[in-house]
Amino acid sequence: MSIEEHKLEIFRGLIKFKSNEQKIWGVLIFLSIVTIIEVALGIIKPDFLSAYFMRMKLLNWIFIILTIIKAYYITWDFMHMRDENSSLKNSVVLPLVILIPYLVFILFLEADYIFDVMFEGFVSWNF
Repeated sequence: MSIEEHKLEIFRGLIKFKSNEQKIWGVLIFLSIVTIIEVALGIIKPDFLSAYFMRMKLLNWIFIILTIIKAYYITWDFMHMRDENSSLKNSVVLPLVILIPYLVFILFLEADYIFDVMFEGFVSWNF
């Protein structure tokens, strides 16, 4: 694949670059900003993000969403998924679309069970 065939834009064509090197730097800066936001939120831990949504703090939801965004851009740009044909993209993305909600469901179900056993059961919090 020649350089002319590479797509030199990010955010669905919102930002365009002149070379592949500039694009890599642009994606790196975007990922760095997202990471800085995650670290800042982890250090500051604002009180208004301590509210619960689906039995988990909003701050944890923000961390999960930002991590998924970073994983998407790492795969899309640094692993060159954007340049592949649609069948390869679908073979990578579709299992994740099915697997991630399933794993989140298992996580919620098991965490709720363990919380109920520890809170109402005969087992004490010994860890």
